[in-house]
Amino acid sequence: MKLTRRRALQFGAAMALIGYHGGRAQARDAGDGLRRWYHLVLRLVRHTPTYSPPVASRAFAYLGVAAYQAVASGSASLISLEGQLNGLTALPRRTPGESYSDAVIQHSVMATAVRAFFGNTGPTGQRVMTATEKKLRTDAQAGVAEDVIARSIAYGDALTAAIIAWSETDGGAVIANMGFPLDYKLTAGKARWVPTSAIRQQQFPLLPDWGRNRTFAMPDGATCPLPPPPDYSEDPDSDFYREAREVYDTTRSLTVDQEAIARFWSDDPMLSPTPPGHWIQIALERLAAESASLDRTAEVLMVLGIAMADAFIGCWNAKYQYDLLRPVTYIRRVIDPAWEPLLITPPFPEYPSGHSTQSGAAAAVLTKLLGARVSFTDTTHVRDGLEPRHFASFEAAAQEAGISRLYGGIHFRAAIERGLDQGRCIGQHALALRTRSST
Repeated sequence: MKLTRRRALQFGAAMALIGYHGGRAQARDAGDGLRRWYHLVLRLVRHTPTYSPPVASRAFAYLGVAAYQAVASGSASLISLEGQLNGLTALPRRTPGESYSDAVIQHSVMATAVRAFFGNTGPTGQRVMTATEKKLRTDAQAGVAEDVIARSIAYGDALTAAIIAWSETDGGAVIANMGFPLDYKLTAGKARWVPTSAIRQQQFPLLPDWGRNRTFAMPDGATCPLPPPPDYSEDPDSDFYREAREVYDTTRSLTVDQEAIARFWSDDPMLSPTPPGHWIQIALERLAAESASLDRTAEVLMVLGIAMADAFIGCWNAKYQYDLLRPVTYIRRVIDPAWEPLLITPPFPEYPSGHSTQSGAAAAVLTKLLGARVSFTDTTHVRDGLEPRHFASFEAAAQEAGISRLYGGIHFRAAIERGLDQGRCIGQHALALRTRSST
């Protein structure tokens, strides 16, 4: 990966986010160390082309489970996820009567898990990971006896190895050709998806089997089904035509704010932390604002990561069930052959909207865990030159994330509204996990 001035500045910002200034870090709350690891991986995702939104969501989920289990292994209040998550059975336990350092275990787990799930990056990213690991290791081990350090590292390594081994059996561990199949038979019919890009690799759709992956908290990818989209029709009096006409008319008369909304939530790979990373960033900002404890930080990020990973599996399951064409295909065929959407159309079927499904799931989780009436300012794209946006609630942010795809010209309304519903359903399965002994 070439180290351009832009990349150097962005990774310099990442170093600032993790608290690396060449000297002592300022005093921070107990959950801040974990949040610094997450700020790092958000930067790594921006610079790694293999992290499409579904792949990124999977990595965030496993990182969240690893971080949570590291904390839960020594907590009197947090409950292990063993037997709760699909396929996750026995995990290593701390030896009774022996002394451990929670901070050293946390560092050991995160250092290994970050490399396992976010290590597919270039030389610059590798250097930043190494610097981060060294900096946070020094902080974690300060004042800890050598025998306790060794015992804690050994336990952290054993715990992470078990989680990595579990991850390798979910169907999503190996991504060939960046997720685009080398051969794929397109479904015949006017209503079916066809390629929307001239890029050779994108003549086949992204990750067509992702909906079959093992889920985390919900039973399988078909657990939260959707009604079918409106029947395909070119009749101006049909529901399908009306939805397409809405996209066409809206995109031809966008207000300044509507265009800003579309661009703010676009979250394209390699230009952003991806859609799931956007919601991770929102959670990090809220957790920092309340100086959240390590227990609370780990719990929120774990449940959020699982909800979004399951949301992409459920969404992709439905996408390839219905295999619906994109607005750009229909509008150019039926309404205006010269029409151009504001945003680039992603290379996979339309129904439902992935942004909507994962935003519905994320908002359900954050509303339950952080509050229904929490207003906040989302600064995810300030460094990209986009103005921050203010929201009265997480649900309001999810609604805007969904409608942004209509403004961008890449989704019909049914995909947005039903995607949000699907996400809310999926989020409830993540929220059903037992995380605290007092509940």
